[in-house]
Amino acid sequence: PTARPRRGRRSPSSRRAFGRALPLLPAILLLAAFMLGPIVYSLYGSLTDRAMTGPRAANPQFIGLDNYTALFSSAEFWNSLVLTVVFILASAVIGQNVLGMLLAVLLRSAVKPLRSLVGGLVVLAWVLPEIVAAFALYAFFSTDGTLNAVLGWFGLEGTSWLYYFPLLSVIIANIWRGTAFSMMVYNAALAEVPPELTEAATIDGAGAWQRFTRVTLPVIRRSISTNLLLTTLQTLGVFTLIWVMTGGGPGTQSSTLPVLAFQEAFKFAQVGYGTAIATVTLLIGAVFSIVYIKILKPEVD
Repeated sequence: PTARPRRGRRSPSSRRAFGRALPLLPAILLLAAFMLGPIVYSLYGSLTDRAMTGPRAANPQFIGLDNYTALFSSAEFWNSLVLTVVFILASAVIGQNVLGMLLAVLLRSAVKPLRSLVGGLVVLAWVLPEIVAAFALYAFFSTDGTLNAVLGWFGLEGTSWLYYFPLLSVIIANIWRGTAFSMMVYNAALAEVPPELTEAATIDGAGAWQRFTRVTLPVIRRSISTNLLLTTLQTLGVFTLIWVMTGGGPGTQSSTLPVLAFQEAFKFAQVGYGTAIATVTLLIGAVFSIVYIKILKPEVD
């Protein structure tokens, strides 16, 4: 009969797996301390009636799911949720990714001086501190700002963009600020496309659009999925840009979930309720991540 292995003795494969995972232990501990810990604390805070002032600031009480019950029955929350989804889809999924891809493709075929000039101008918007970029964009879209001045040169009448089109203004602003990241990601990805593939497609009679859609895009699929995920999560957390430009207004017309959470927690002093909004925002980010991982999962080589 075959001898049975002793209990408690690890197989060679288990020991190898443990050996490979051991160097990751410090990183796992840091992630647990600085990410998992605050998330758990935030989740607990959303289950309390903590406030900024008064007795509830010193001694918050556990109230269970009351904050979430009030949240999901609030028309203001659902309005912010719709605005957040529109903001993400328009400025990140479509705006930054499409424009970033277009710039990357065009710059690869441009002469070097033009490529350096355009690339530098686009990257400048990304490297600016967010508060500086936000005030610059506020000045651009304001009634007496640059946009209306340029329209006046062509005999066109300007308008109060931040009042009549607040969401459109912050969408354009976020596209302007974040496109450089997508452009750099796609530029690096396009550089890794094997030239022999495009040459073979050209010999077979494929046009430029066919080469791009049937050869280039499948090759850089991993970069597309990664960039979609990163730009979506970054846009989900945009606060400073919107707060400086519109303050979430007029009314609630540009009040995304991060803005609403800030207002409830620090303007109206309802910290527990604001934390519940922030927790829902975190869950939305997790949903987007799962969707991207499942739908855009790279094929196994």
